[in-house]
Amino acid sequence: MGRAFEFRKERKFKRWAKMAVQFTRIGKDIVMAVKDAGPHPETNSRLRTAMQNAKAVNMPKDRVEAAIKRASDKSMANYEEIIYEGYAPHGVAILIETATDNTNRTVANVRSYFNKTDGSLGKTGSLDFIFNRKSIFRFVPAENLDLEELEFELIDAGLEELYVEADEEGNDIAVAQGTFENFGPLQKALEEKGIELKSSKLERIALSHHEVSEEHVADVLKLIDKLEEDDDVQAVYHNMAE
Repeated sequence: MGRAFEFRKERKFKRWAKMAVQFTRIGKDIVMAVKDAGPHPETNSRLRTAMQNAKAVNMPKDRVEAAIKRASDKSMANYEEIIYEGYAPHGVAILIETATDNTNRTVANVRSYFNKTDGSLGKTGSLDFIFNRKSIFRFVPAENLDLEELEFELIDAGLEELYVEADEEGNDIAVAQGTFENFGPLQKALEEKGIELKSSKLERIALSHHEVSEEHVADVLKLIDKLEEDDDVQAVYHNMAE
């Protein structure tokens, strides 16, 4: 069938694998949200956020409902959220957010990834000076939406910056960034303006970036890929210059 067919097949498998990882992570977010504040999104903002994110990645509705039902079972244990920090090869800072039901397994896996790629796992809090936690909301800007006016209107809700970036397909996505403390007020303000959010997340933003030579980028990405493939890992952040 030729190289073009093999290339398309490889891309499809990679897309499916990425979707599976996203579904697992959002499923955990749903479980933790329900355990934290109940199964009703109307009164549980964390669950409402997780469900928004599920919709953004086309997670099937039955999987979302199954996760809520599973979490509502009091016999089901909750996940523990743990942060790991360290350095990849060539001095790149790495911060990993995990959600696990077995901390011994998770720390053993994370440590092995660092060891196998010549990185070093550090102590929790050692990278606080490099990363800052921010509220990040993404949405498709309507054609008649005045982003400058919206930016002005959202300042009182904690907005710091409103900008446009391209998604993987090259489409414009508006990004509203605010402080960690103002996640709730900013989310509420966006919803009250009738804006349908594609995703709502607390993300770690690097305050400074580390330059890496072109030949060393692959070494860093090898560690990042290993971490992102782990089922216990929710997010991986780094300060490698793009």
